[in-house]
Amino acid sequence: MGRFVAGECPELDRLVAESLVAIGREVSEMRIPLLSGVVLGGGYGRGEGGVRECKVESVKCKVEGMPVAECRLSNDLDFFAITKDGTTDADAVTVAKALEPVSRRWTEKLGIDVDFTSKTPWRIRHDQERLMVQELIHGYVDVAGATGEELFAGIPRREPSELPWIEAARLLMNRGMGLLLAKSKMESAKCEVDFINRNINKCILGAGDARLIANRKYRWRAPERAEALRDQMYRKAVAWKFRPTESAVCDWNTARDVWRAACEEVMENGACRGALGRSLREAARWVVRRRTLGAPASFGQNCTVRVLRGVKRCIEKRLPLPEALRRDWEIFN
Repeated sequence: MGRFVAGECPELDRLVAESLVAIGREVSEMRIPLLSGVVLGGGYGRGEGGVRECKVESVKCKVEGMPVAECRLSNDLDFFAITKDGTTDADAVTVAKALEPVSRRWTEKLGIDVDFTSKTPWRIRHDQERLMVQELIHGYVDVAGATGEELFAGIPRREPSELPWIEAARLLMNRGMGLLLAKSKMESAKCEVDFINRNINKCILGAGDARLIANRKYRWRAPERAEALRDQMYRKAVAWKFRPTESAVCDWNTARDVWRAACEEVMENGACRGALGRSLREAARWVVRRRTLGAPASFGQNCTVRVLRGVKRCIEKRLPLPEALRRDWEIFN
């Protein structure tokens, strides 16, 4: 692995490094009162960023003095902006809005989405067992303000085998939704091939990752997960993630079958069945956030599992994505 991208690509490693310095300088000069620090997470933060090979004339990067030969960045740059202690979720929204001009500017310069996710220290602590938070604290790059060591002080680094089962369900919910969205794009007048291919590939990866989490075999690095899973389709999806091409690793129907098989395995996992029970806490959570009781048969089920089952029903019956299901996913994602 390179410093930021998977494999050897010094031009793009240099591009990311110099871009981070410039972005960090811009953010620091803004002096946002509620902001404590910014780190780079995601694939490039872990040294597993993708590289798309292309013709020189098609390179979208517009950063002067940064030749990128015949390759360019392929994933989003995922920044995490952590607010100061004592701030609220509303303050996090304020910080995110303040960073939007930086996001737009660098999205245009680099030709990929440059995103800032703003979180409060309380929210990070509250979600410390979630896959997203654990992956972040296991692989990030300091960008501006307080360092990651300071921002994440007191948050334990879990072993991958300690991830809770519900993270497997959350992965399946998100990747299943991606599959439904890809299907919608396939059936629309404007077929967005790149979006479709990325979501098919993410579905294969998510299905494999969910199986590993449910069986306590997850690993922090993608090649290590491929080794633990020993699944040829998953290996191809990892290779595609690192070096995406114009063709997906499989078609939509194959991805659907892989996803459905993972759902069945995860739901039937003996260690997971206890999480499938009903509780007043989950019932209250649904009512408060959705302002409705919902279907009586689902009352009290874990909210993530509840949405997952709705996604599963649509995929299995090839139904159009209902707006209500999309809204539930946005709320409980």
